[in-house]
Amino acid sequence: MEKLSIKRWAEEDRPREKMLQKGVAALSDAELLAILIGSGTASESAVQLSQRILHSAGNNLNALGKLTVKDLTAGFKGIGTAKAVTIQAALELGKRRGASDIYQRSRIQSSRDAFQLLHPLLCDLPHEELWIILTNQAGKVIAKQKISQGGTTETTADLRLIMKAAIQSLASGIVLCHNHPSGNTNPSQQDDLLTGRVRKAAKLMDISLLDHIIIADNCYYSYADEGRAE
Repeated sequence: MEKLSIKRWAEEDRPREKMLQKGVAALSDAELLAILIGSGTASESAVQLSQRILHSAGNNLNALGKLTVKDLTAGFKGIGTAKAVTIQAALELGKRRGASDIYQRSRIQSSRDAFQLLHPLLCDLPHEELWIILTNQAGKVIAKQKISQGGTTETTADLRLIMKAAIQSLASGIVLCHNHPSGNTNPSQQDDLLTGRVRKAAKLMDISLLDHIIIADNCYYSYADEGRAE
């Protein structure tokens, strides 16, 4: 049987035509996803397939972004490798656009500022990564850099790399940031030890440790907010 291609729908029901007539904001998440995958199967349209994919992720785009190519191809008839890669690429572009816009106007004045800057880069990862944000005396972001990548429960941190990056950038402040794929924002004993080590090393160079942020999904823990950064 022939697949239900978007081209075979009535014109007013086609997501592409709807976007051209009414603007991209008029489309639902499922319709946008349907444009990406292009066609459904013999038994369901591209929009219906997209609705089912979104439903499996709780209609949450952040959760959708955590699905791997294998998850998509194995879990949904009509989604092959090419379509799965297209979905992932589109979601990644959205994340990068958001991160780029925030970076261009970034000034770290609160833990929320640091969270918003790195959340797009860390929220969907199945493994831990440690990043740093470097600021000047006015709190303006002058650099952000990935320091290390680990497994699902921890990542290593090279103190020398952190301090080298700060010194080379002539930074006045450092914000540590890493993610917890488990969804639990509570800091571990290793997180506490890292915070203390960086604080002491930075102080020797007259650099301030401004905060250590732990990101888990859409939540975060801030050492500064809890009075534990100094």
